[in-house]
Amino acid sequence: MATLPEGWKRFLGAIGDALSYPIIATQPRPITVVTLLCVALFLVAAFWLSRRLQAMLRLRVLARLSLDPGLEFSILRFVHYAVLALALLFALETLHVDLTGLAVVAGILSVGIGFGLQNLASNFISGLILLIERPITVGDQVTVGDVDGHVRAINMRATEIVTGDNISIIVPNSEFISGRVVNWSHGDPKLRLRLSVGVSYRSDVEQVREVLLGVATRCDDVLDDPAPDVDFVRFGQSSLDLELHAWIADPDRRDEIITELHFAIRAAFLEEGIEIPFQQYELHFRPEADAADGARQDRHQRPARRQSIPYRSA
Repeated sequence: MATLPEGWKRFLGAIGDALSYPIIATQPRPITVVTLLCVALFLVAAFWLSRRLQAMLRLRVLARLSLDPGLEFSILRFVHYAVLALALLFALETLHVDLTGLAVVAGILSVGIGFGLQNLASNFISGLILLIERPITVGDQVTVGDVDGHVRAINMRATEIVTGDNISIIVPNSEFISGRVVNWSHGDPKLRLRLSVGVSYRSDVEQVREVLLGVATRCDDVLDDPAPDVDFVRFGQSSLDLELHAWIADPDRRDEIITELHFAIRAAFLEEGIEIPFQQYELHFRPEADAADGARQDRHQRPARRQSIPYRSA
């Protein structure tokens, strides 16, 4: 039987010593590089198992319960976290690693969190709060700061929001907990639209009111209960300002419905002869006063003329 050369034996021995080098001394077995590699393999297998388990739950269990997408996402996310946590504990137990010896690692991580990982820890905890309290869920229409779109996923560190232009924006989870968030779909999905309209002072406001109510009633997306109404807001500088209130059932289509109502209002006003004024300015010219002011200004700005006196000898 062929034997390895001495060089290869020393090389493999050095690799074996490096892999078995105790990183953390615990009882009954220290944590070595091999231990960390085995734990990593356990976690990779746990990720694969979690994906298969989530797919099975989604297709065979949750599909029959007819849950809303947000609650279904939260359940599957907690299943994913539970599988990873159990896999980590099982890996450490299988490798005979004393869990009490990991207190040193926990202390090191706490120091790291205190100095540089506080944002990561805050976002992770905020993500758990979002999944438990569910102030926002997957599929909700939300506004965070200047970001407006649908919630696509709530991950461990951040939440993915897709705008109307199909642009994915990653928002840290802590902003949903510490900041002010507008959730257009939370609880009752009905939404009231406010459409401001200005008409000429010569218009009949009762006629304008009836026209606006007719436009809202003829729109299929506007709800009959609550019924649409019109408010007389103010006497503006150049117009009578009114506001149409209309309730819709689908907040996701509010921009499309507003556009449809605007087109319908414009067409109805043209048909009824209702004028929509625009801001105008009146300029008054005074030619005689302007000419006098110009002459006066020229006289002040014109340099003084010198008069020459001829010299006469005695």
